[in-house]
Amino acid sequence: MDLDRALAISAAGMAAQSARLRVVAENIANRDSTGQSPGADPFRRKTISFENRLDRASGAPTLRVSRVGEAAGDFPQRFDPAHPAANAEGYVRTPNIDSLIETMDMREAQRSYSANLAVLETTRGMLSRAIEALR
Repeated sequence: MDLDRALAISAAGMAAQSARLRVVAENIANRDSTGQSPGADPFRRKTISFENRLDRASGAPTLRVSRVGEAAGDFPQRFDPAHPAANAEGYVRTPNIDSLIETMDMREAQRSYSANLAVLETTRGMLSRAIEALR
């Protein structure tokens, strides 16, 4: 594999994991965002999907974000009759976000980003040494 392809693959991986971290951060920031009125939907957890793509310029298989969607499922309810979004029984619909899942997604994205960064730095070092050898 030539070094340009390695750079393209790691850069695409870093971009994908960066987008994943943004989605996780948005989910964590909105884990307490309820609706404003009774019956209104709270924030719905965002999900991210990736797809493999061929970078025609380098001929390298890369990764990119195919879509950012919303997670299906019911909203958990919490008893809080004083909340403005409480229904007649006093329950408030809360976002379908699990902090543990978001934390695990964040750690996995961080590790993937770091691995791609290490490949990028190693490839850059190899390129520098090749240029020095040609001088």
